[in-house]
Amino acid sequence: MPYATSSGTRIFWEEAGTGEPLLLIMGLGYSHEMWHRTLPVVSAHYRTILFDNRGVGKSDVPQGAYSIAQMAADAAVVLDAAGIARARVFGISMGGMIAQEFALNYPERVNRLVLGCTACGGPHSVSAERKVLDILMARATMTPDEGAEAMVPYIYDASTPRERIEEDLAIRRLHYPQATGYMGQVQAILAWSTFDRLAGIRAPTLIIHGETDQLVPPENARILAQHIAGSRLVMLPHASHIFVTDQPEESHREVLAFLS
Repeated sequence: MPYATSSGTRIFWEEAGTGEPLLLIMGLGYSHEMWHRTLPVVSAHYRTILFDNRGVGKSDVPQGAYSIAQMAADAAVVLDAAGIARARVFGISMGGMIAQEFALNYPERVNRLVLGCTACGGPHSVSAERKVLDILMARATMTPDEGAEAMVPYIYDASTPRERIEEDLAIRRLHYPQATGYMGQVQAILAWSTFDRLAGIRAPTLIIHGETDQLVPPENARILAQHIAGSRLVMLPHASHIFVTDQPEESHREVLAFLS
């Protein structure tokens, strides 16, 4: 099992495929296994690097609040461990926040940037409705299965077959986050914003978002598109937050076309 060490924290990573490098960055509370739909698609074309953010999966779970900049530094250390100087970067949700920070802090290391179902954070972002936020915070006191099920209506489109959602939930059960890691990541999100720095993102950027996303409302994608020069915006119909499950073929087609 390969590990990279970032400020004393062990970060688990692995790779699949060959070709030009692609770094995948996952979202809040999810381990790298949640790339299970995307990995077979992209690794057929790219040397794909994926890892567990600090606080989840096989990575260490340090105490206290984390920061998005710290997790971007973790991503840089993973690339170092893989011997990669420059990569395409695809981040989803919190992973899209980490990807923004990575592109700003390490611009020379980003070839192309994909920001999926994410936001700029801070007061300029569009928050989910209160009922969604309440459930998100209450998950720390629920059983893992209860917390995962409570979020289903807000992160999957109503048209998505339940059996496809169950496939995701089965993957999630492999590595439910500890409360310490989950809340550390939540605190990182709450303390972070790139709104005033978005113009500094120079890498060619694809912004991709589900039209029915209730966790990160789609207005956030439009804010990113307005402030990242030359970016391309793709809004996916019949897709919510987990758009690679709601619309796997269309979303992967858009991502691959952009990455190439």
